[in-house]
Amino acid sequence: MPSRRVAVIGAGAAGLMAARELQREGHTPVVFERGAAVGGNWRYADVPASADDPLGAAGVDSSLYASLRTNLPRECMGFLDFPFVAEEGSEGDPRRYPGHEEVLRYIEAFARRFDLHGLVRLQTEVVSVRRDDASAGWKVSYCSRKLADAGGEEPAVAEEEVFDAVAVCTGTSTEPRVADIAGIDSWPGKQMHSHNYRVPDPFKGQVRYAPSGVDISRDIVGVAKEVHVARRSPATSEMESTALPNLWLHPMIERVEEDGSVVFQDGSRVKADTILHCTGYNYHFPYLGEDLGIFVDDNRVGPLYKHVFPPHLAPHISFIGLSLKALVFPLLQLQSNWVAGVLSGRIELPSQEDMMEDVKTFYSELEARGCPKRHTHDLGACTYEHEDWVAKQCGHDGIEGWRKEMFIAALKNFVHHPESYRDEWEDGHLLTQANRDFTKYF
Repeated sequence: MPSRRVAVIGAGAAGLMAARELQREGHTPVVFERGAAVGGNWRYADVPASADDPLGAAGVDSSLYASLRTNLPRECMGFLDFPFVAEEGSEGDPRRYPGHEEVLRYIEAFARRFDLHGLVRLQTEVVSVRRDDASAGWKVSYCSRKLADAGGEEPAVAEEEVFDAVAVCTGTSTEPRVADIAGIDSWPGKQMHSHNYRVPDPFKGQVRYAPSGVDISRDIVGVAKEVHVARRSPATSEMESTALPNLWLHPMIERVEEDGSVVFQDGSRVKADTILHCTGYNYHFPYLGEDLGIFVDDNRVGPLYKHVFPPHLAPHISFIGLSLKALVFPLLQLQSNWVAGVLSGRIELPSQEDMMEDVKTFYSELEARGCPKRHTHDLGACTYEHEDWVAKQCGHDGIEGWRKEMFIAALKNFVHHPESYRDEWEDGHLLTQANRDFTKYF
């Protein structure tokens, strides 16, 4: 099997898993990480919103806020062969739905267990990926920032290397997506994106409008005078019954006005001090030139075969971790194994023509269902179907039954008990199955 030298962009959960699977397959991965440590979005950055760019990334990679906890049980969100379990006697967070610090500890433990730190170049940002005609490889240009002996930072130094392949593992939370609100240019209040939200203190005494972001809204409600949450989907009776005295649920916003009013689609209105956009993110790959033929159109990255391979560049360019509403960590492992196996020749891809035909069929099916382009990578109800398909390509079993059942139980529990679902559950039988499976990894 041929061994490839592979540039992996990003050292979060996706990049570290990709590095492990590539190395296991006999390849030589080099991981580029612009941050000062591994962990990606799970590395909390206690940085306030930039006054110059409150709706942008503000130079901060992480989108975590201080009180964030996982929205899935730890057992079902962990990697397939590296259980995410609470260790007895440890100083970590033992809760079933732990805080973000515990997830970072898990990712760091994974990197230590498989000796991945030596593969990572920290404080190194990829600035371009382009074809290298001389070698038929891929020229990766990057800038490194090394700490100067005097304590400051040396100027960025541009360098470049040639690789056989590139795996893009930068996640889904890179460029904030902002709601298009009629009248916003003349609205006098403040705006901010959830990417820059950290703690509720700045909202003390304010009237705040949040287009979605239920968890953040409940985080702020203890200090704000009023919190108004707008949602595309109608609120369930359970959500309405658990709404707090100073928290209101609304349909989506219709417009804003110069007197500070926010007008909702049902005609109701409030005067707000701040609009906090909890509206997700755009996929953003500034280092991929247009000449590569990979485009982001209304948040659809394409063309991509099964969300991973651009048919015309496969297998030398791949994307790992684009999918939303999935069992993310298990899917990262399966996608990484698939990419590694294809690069070595252990797994064969269809022809370029057949992959493009599959992509066209997939897009046509989405259109027939009325699915917007921006939801192309939202697996939703198809998550198990996709994950099991990738597992089959790799020659592995699909996602464990207990993991699927736990995922569904967690979603149902959230719908019916949005206030308490993280601390109340009835799936002990699934945990028993999980613990039985986990014993084979120790």
